[in-house]
Amino acid sequence: QVQLVESGGGLVQAGESLTLSCTTSGTTSNINAFAWYRQAPGKQREFVAFVKRDGTTMYADSVKGRFTISGDIAKGTVSLQMASLKAEDTAVYFCNQDSYGLNYWGRGTQVTVSS
Repeated sequence: QVQLVESGGGLVQAGESLTLSCTTSGTTSNINAFAWYRQAPGKQREFVAFVKRDGTTMYADSVKGRFTISGDIAKGTVSLQMASLKAEDTAVYFCNQDSYGLNYWGRGTQVTVSS
């Protein structure tokens, strides 16, 4: 059973920074990519960023230039550095692992940005 555990969430003020981390318990040889998603109250879960095994990254337009994803897939870890946080970044952030068609999710970590 693959488990993803996120950490690093918290309460910050607008303009501040926060780093989220995620670690997988499963084997890493079959991981294609890690991603971060988020879900704000009353809204659908949305894509934030991903990093592939080959190092390719992609970001949602809403976080481009402010967030940085980095991952060590061989070690089964991924982080999300968030800078210049805005109130609209408030959400539960979920770590996702793509193992070539099999998707796994963490339980999420709350990020709250006060304005």
